[in-house]
Formats: sequence, C-alpha cells, structure tokens
Amino acid sequence: MARNWRMATNERRIMSLLLLLLLSLPSISLAYRPGDIVPMSKMGQYHNSRTVWQDVIGKHCPIFAVNREVLIPIAMPTGFTGADPYKISFQVGKEKFLVPWLFVINRKSPEVPMIDMHLRYSGNDLHGVTAKVVDMPHHYVEIHPDVPKHFWDPKSWPKHVLIRYTWEEQSEIDVASGFYVLFGSGLMLSFILSIYILQSSRDKLSRFLQETVAESSMPGGGVAKVE
Repeated sequence: MARNWRMATNERRIMSLLLLLLLSLPSISLAYRPGDIVPMSKMGQYHNSRTVWQDVIGKHCPIFAVNREVLIPIAMPTGFTGADPYKISFQVGKEKFLVPWLFVINRKSPEVPMIDMHLRYSGNDLHGVTAKVVDMPHHYVEIHPDVPKHFWDPKSWPKHVLIRYTWEEQSEIDVASGFYVLFGSGLMLSFILSIYILQSSRDKLSRFLQETVAESSMPGGGVAKVE
C-alpha cells in the first residue's frame, strides 16, 4: 500500500515537471510586443576618456517593429577641443546587442551625420542590430533646419544627431533555432525520464531484496519421516 502510494507520488512529480517544461517553452521566446520600447544605452569616447554606459530615455529608443526617426542629444565630451573625432557605441535591447563605435563628431565630412540603425526581428523576438553613420539626406535637413545650424556651431551643446530606426521582419521559421529548442527539450525530457526510470528501478530492486530476505528468513519445511 505504502509502496503504491510512493510510486503514484513519483508519477505526479514527473508529470508536474513535464507540465512546467511545456509551459515554459512558449514564454522563452516572448520578448516584445509591437509598440514596446526597446531599451538602449550608449557610451561615448573622446581621446582615451570613455563614459560609462548610460540609459537612453524612452522617447529616443527604438519602438519594436516601428520605423521612425528621432533626434538624440550628444553631450559635450570631457576635454573636448574639436581637434579629434568623437565616437559613440550602443547596446540595444534586453539582449544587449552591441553596436560598434560610430564616429559622429569631427568625422572629416562636410555633411551633417545621421545614424542609420537596422533592426531585425521575427514574431516577438529581436534578432540583431547593425548601424552605420551616413550623411544626413537633404530632405531631412529641410525637415530639421536647426540641426545643421547647431551641429556646426562649436559653442552649441548638446549636439543633436538624427537616428533612423528601420525594422526588417524575418521569417519565423528558423531551422537552427528550432533544432536547438527541440534538442534542448529532448535532453530535458530524457533527464526527467531517466530520473523516473531510476526511481522505479530502485523501488523494484528494494521490493525484490525485501521479498528475498523475507523468503530466506522463513523456517525450512520438510516431509515427515515415516518409520
């Protein structure tokens, strides 16, 4: 009776673990919804002086699956003389995709810079970020006439740099990712089943030993000798 109760308890534990595993798989891929703010931080460097990572406020961050342009302020670097370029880097998303250094001030170009950031996603997941500095198109200059004026004024700080966020939706069918998920799920299921099999084998072995000991301890019987 007690042995059957233990086996039933073990089976319930195994079923609970399997249920938790199945419920956790969909939640792993859920990261963003359309319209969510994608967190971003930035770091600047001038000469050998580098800032710490600083969070970018929400109105300047990417919006998930939304193409848009924003003006991001660039504070005056410590010790800035205007003789050398100033560069910035970004970390994008909860996944912290790293955007390498981008030269934005004194980059040896007569045009106002613009950061062109390209973000790839599928479903609710952000898959990657790339960015480059390009010359601001003239139609943007017409829309934002104050940007070039303040950008070229050495006494006007902070500078404002236009960032264009462009989103690219990729196919949700990712064979490699699907394989890894299935492989990981298979390993987890195998581990859980192994525990169950070992537990069942231990119960059977224990029962077998108990029965064997019980039989060996019974007094031996025999046939009465008739004289």
